[in-house]
Amino acid sequence: MAAKKKDYFYGTGRRKRSIARVRVYPGKGDITINNKDINDYLELETLRYIVRQPLNEVNAADKYSIIVNVRGGGIAGQAGAIRHGIARALVDADEESYKAPLKRAGFLTRDSRAKERKKPGLKKARKAPQYSKR
Repeated sequence: MAAKKKDYFYGTGRRKRSIARVRVYPGKGDITINNKDINDYLELETLRYIVRQPLNEVNAADKYSIIVNVRGGGIAGQAGAIRHGIARALVDADEESYKAPLKRAGFLTRDSRAKERKKPGLKKARKAPQYSKR
């Protein structure tokens, strides 16, 4: 029995509180995020650039169409999660030619930075109430 060929490649990306589920299909380069075009979902050009970085790194911007479901966090964290998910899905698509450049660029590493917890006696994680001598 012959193995079934995958019709898409999958990757999960995470950043801060955001989780992105990414499916990469062979296609012409359109990116859909939560059933909206990338230009409608991400209004800032810098965030669209962040999302496209893994594709540009491996010169695959017009080889794949991408569908993303992303939840949680803000738009900057979501853009970072999408970038992580796209990089993982591209490695799933062609590990031999894509893994080394994506790893070198740092797109396969989960950015573990997150919000620091609030401490007792402080207003935020590190912000203390104003000091008064009297």
